[in-house]
Amino acid sequence: VELLTDAAELASDVGSGIALFVDEVHDLGPDDVSALCAACHELAQLGAPLIVVGAGLPHVPAVLSAAKSYSERLFCFSRIDRLDRGAADLALRAPADREGVDFESAALDALYAAADGYPYFVQAYGKVTWDVAGASPITAADVAVARPIAEAELAVGFFGSRYERATPAEREYLRAMADADPDSDGPRGGRGPVNDADHATGTGVSTAQVAKSLSRKPASLSPARDALIKKGLIYSAQRGQIAFTVPHFGRYLRLQT
Repeated sequence: VELLTDAAELASDVGSGIALFVDEVHDLGPDDVSALCAACHELAQLGAPLIVVGAGLPHVPAVLSAAKSYSERLFCFSRIDRLDRGAADLALRAPADREGVDFESAALDALYAAADGYPYFVQAYGKVTWDVAGASPITAADVAVARPIAEAELAVGFFGSRYERATPAEREYLRAMADADPDSDGPRGGRGPVNDADHATGTGVSTAQVAKSLSRKPASLSPARDALIKKGLIYSAQRGQIAFTVPHFGRYLRLQT
């Protein structure tokens, strides 16, 4: 608290302002979250020229609320969903244009179908496609070659690292989620490619449905569910509903033996 208020006071003295950006807020420890909330509360009361901008997974509001009950009044929350088609195409074409390379429309169609608008997937599939393409324009055939390579890399580095963080009981819960609703593979519900008008967040699967598939009472699964939320693997989409924090995770789980 003192560090940020002192910094804000100094900025005020020189007629300037400070913006502090904190990524992966959900990974902060309880004490750090509490201190951050307290500092922001103090800064707001002082009207100090220092703003804190945080980013993280969908359960960040719950993390902040658990630390300080007043956090819901202290912060302004904005959901950043997947990229729409225009933004995803721009993310691929802008850097390619600087290198004098173009994409065929069919290639962009195939890349959006693979990445589903998820920013990191746009990058991952785009990188491998760039690496395998022999010439400009990049074609749908290039994407077809690149897609299984990119998926193999994601399975190890992206999905695999998340799966390894779960205990056996938690993995059982994750797999039950994946099996309960094959169409619920991420924050938007895993419905496949969307257009600009269909860019909403999905509701996931019901906790009762997961419990039924495991032949357990919902209350007995609360420890596993809460642990997975704290680890950032799932989040509460709405009351009685849970969803994976990243798309296509359910599909990955269903491929595991």
